[in-house]
Amino acid sequence: MNYLLTTLTKKQEVDSMIRDTIDKVLVLCFGRASDSIFLQLDEILYKSVREVSKFATVALVDIDSDDVQVYIKYFDITLIPSTVFFFNAHHMKMDCGSADHTKWVGTFLRKQDFVDVVEAIYRGAMKGKLIVTCPLPPDRIPKFQLLYKDV
Repeated sequence: MNYLLTTLTKKQEVDSMIRDTIDKVLVLCFGRASDSIFLQLDEILYKSVREVSKFATVALVDIDSDDVQVYIKYFDITLIPSTVFFFNAHHMKMDCGSADHTKWVGTFLRKQDFVDVVEAIYRGAMKGKLIVTCPLPPDRIPKFQLLYKDV
């Protein structure tokens, strides 16, 4: 994780990245380096980063860092890996057919899946949308049972 992509471990680094990424999609992937699924996602992201570099910036956020716990609570990161998207400091949401539109939970199955999702978010953001429809077929979207406490 630390060797392939930019890894953020401090709240100030995450704040700066969100604030300073202009006219590009910012992809923040929350996870831990010791998780095998996260390492699989890291490899897919690394292979895709050159292809999406004109319209996206990709960074990893280490959830074991005490300094980024505010973001983990804010985005309700309970399953890892979880990926959150921003455009010009606005949180971008994606309708994947699940109850949670705020983040992508799980890994992408293929490199092209990641590229397609980021491109759909970019195109939607350029049109002024804050929520876009997932371009992937339902069989390539990870499914998780969401449980809400105190609802």
